[in-house]
Amino acid sequence: MTVITRFAPSPTGHLHVGNIRAALHNWLWARKSGGKFLLRLDDTDLERSRPEYADAIRADLQWLGLAWDHEARQSDRFALYEEQFEALKASGHVYPAYETSQELELRRKVLLGRGLPPVYDRAALSLTAEEIAAHEAEGRKPHWRFKLDHEQPIVWTDLIRGEQRFDPKLLSDPVIRRADGSWLYMLPSVIDDIAMGVTHVLRGEDHVSNTATQIQMFAALRAPLPAFAHEALLTGSEGKLSKRLGSLGVAHFREMGLEPMAVLSLLARLGSSVAIEPFADVRPLIDSFDFAHFGRAPARFDEGELASLNQKIVHMLPYAAVAGRLPDGMGEAAWDAIRPNLETVAQAADWWRIVTGPFDAPEPAAEDRDFLSAAHRLLADIPFDGGEWRALTDALKAEMGRKGKALFLPLRRALTGMDHGPDMAGMLSLIGKDAALARLSSRA
Repeated sequence: MTVITRFAPSPTGHLHVGNIRAALHNWLWARKSGGKFLLRLDDTDLERSRPEYADAIRADLQWLGLAWDHEARQSDRFALYEEQFEALKASGHVYPAYETSQELELRRKVLLGRGLPPVYDRAALSLTAEEIAAHEAEGRKPHWRFKLDHEQPIVWTDLIRGEQRFDPKLLSDPVIRRADGSWLYMLPSVIDDIAMGVTHVLRGEDHVSNTATQIQMFAALRAPLPAFAHEALLTGSEGKLSKRLGSLGVAHFREMGLEPMAVLSLLARLGSSVAIEPFADVRPLIDSFDFAHFGRAPARFDEGELASLNQKIVHMLPYAAVAGRLPDGMGEAAWDAIRPNLETVAQAADWWRIVTGPFDAPEPAAEDRDFLSAAHRLLADIPFDGGEWRALTDALKAEMGRKGKALFLPLRRALTGMDHGPDMAGMLSLIGKDAALARLSSRA
């Protein structure tokens, strides 16, 4: 069996971090299994779906490196849905209902007021031909519901949650088609999963009850069931479901200067028993992905953890991986010298400006002027052969008697304008002798 997974976003908005995690996990399972990962744009809501959102979804997946093997749009598949809908009508698995939304809401409130679950009472099934004709004469158009089989409990073994059991009598017959003929999510998704040969449906635990009703749709269409896996939802760093998670997406991550692999490293294992580690290559994440590692506890998404992972990954990146994103003239030696002090690759430009100048160094303390004058005089006679920083500080220590912070800090400030930064041995070599002498002279 070829494993086939799918990511099926609706192009009615931008992807958020929860969507990205679902896409990643489907992609990881397909790649680990040597299978296929499908992108299906669930755009049956023609009024809210937008081409620009579809383009943004593709761009986000591409930035993350989640290449898909095939793409489909539900708006191209209406003829198939119509065909299967007619078959379900013929077999008695769907039926028309004429209640208005206001009538349904009133019934719901009455049931809740009695302490009962707000389950649809199937009143539409007992309508007489005369009542139906009267509704039609009023201009009412029916919406359509899928008729659940109440005789057998709905049971499946979830790859994450274990055995799941639902009593269909406690579920409302789901509306699958609106009165205007437009489709709701439930039935087209099943029809497409069957037609596309999807073998594994991996999504959030908020879809568990949907799965219960969709399992009966698979049966009504005489199709084999895919395997289902429902993962715990993400929570914010404050420990509860966060609205902020809905606004965090690729645009936010890119604005922060994050590496795609930082996002993947965190989301691939978030909510699992496997340690979250920084990876510069996706292969270990593919190899270690396993549904058995995931539990039912909510997974806490922490932006601080993401930033920390990103910093560690930046420190792992070779020059060849970042050369195209570095300032003109910044070569491998400069990258190796500056990289340990970076949180993002973009920050390399700030340090490169310090190397190339010009910049304003802070005014030295009065007691440091003679010290910097001596540094200028000594550096003039020191060859730049890779050991110039050690030679300069050793000579100053011997002549001026300084050590520690009193020795190093005035030099760093005069040469870089900063109190902290990359190792000065590498920085002095990058700055070069002439520029270093000019900077010391201006502060002596």
